[in-house]
Amino acid sequence: MDLACGSGAGWDFAGVADAALGGAMIGYRDLCGSGLGLQVAGTAAITVLIGFGDREVIVDDAVGRRTSGGFVVGLPVEAMCVRSERAECVEVRLSPLRAYSLLGIAPTDLGRGAVGLEELWGSRVQRLRARLAESRSWDDRFALTKSFLTQGERPMRAPDPEVLSGWNRILRSHGQVRIGELAEDVGWSHKRLGARFESQIGLAPKRAAMLVRFRYAVDGLLAGRPAADVAIESGYTDQAHLCRDVSIFADRTPRALSAAYQPAISRYRYRAWGKFFQYRAEPAVR
Repeated sequence: MDLACGSGAGWDFAGVADAALGGAMIGYRDLCGSGLGLQVAGTAAITVLIGFGDREVIVDDAVGRRTSGGFVVGLPVEAMCVRSERAECVEVRLSPLRAYSLLGIAPTDLGRGAVGLEELWGSRVQRLRARLAESRSWDDRFALTKSFLTQGERPMRAPDPEVLSGWNRILRSHGQVRIGELAEDVGWSHKRLGARFESQIGLAPKRAAMLVRFRYAVDGLLAGRPAADVAIESGYTDQAHLCRDVSIFADRTPRALSAAYQPAISRYRYRAWGKFFQYRAEPAVR
């Protein structure tokens, strides 16, 4: 377990990578009432956000606007906005393959918008939020969150080895892979591979590869490299092709996407996920 804590720009924050959980957690508390305002783009992971303060979060997504104590979003989620007057949150990021067995949620139940925690876990999550609020350290909050998530684990829902193999190849190639080659490598038809991917990950292989390539391009854009160079490095045909994918997954231009990461909490989240959560290949199913 690798834990880091700190504070700055009015925020108390911490992060931890957890091999047993197969993912990572970050936590943040607004100390000065500066407010949380996140522009959330698609990512190649399942995200769980659990609020534990007095103020709930406001979500604007493809479904509409609503107030919630937290939510889960899957790979199919569209660009969304998350706001809170004084946020206190634990955020978890998991590989979609790990989430398939860990969360007790079918990936197909996670659609274009955020799914409220109460819809998934009822009164259990209300008790978790209360215990997180009572806790005095990030160590304790992360331990409580991990315990809560692993209670719903169903090991028998492990992904097919063929899906695991295909997903790993998509990750290793940064999304630059032909889907026909994936199907041929695992010995499945195009149709069967697509159906199993969608049921166990939440996206068809082609869309999953597009999402992984987009996230690889985001890293280049946020590093300050010209969009034209990022397009070439990421395997796009040209800059216009990159712009289309940024519009699909982030609902903005590359320049506007970079600007959305300027607020302190946005920069912290991005750097923390880069440190604690890596889009790496998964171990083989045994």
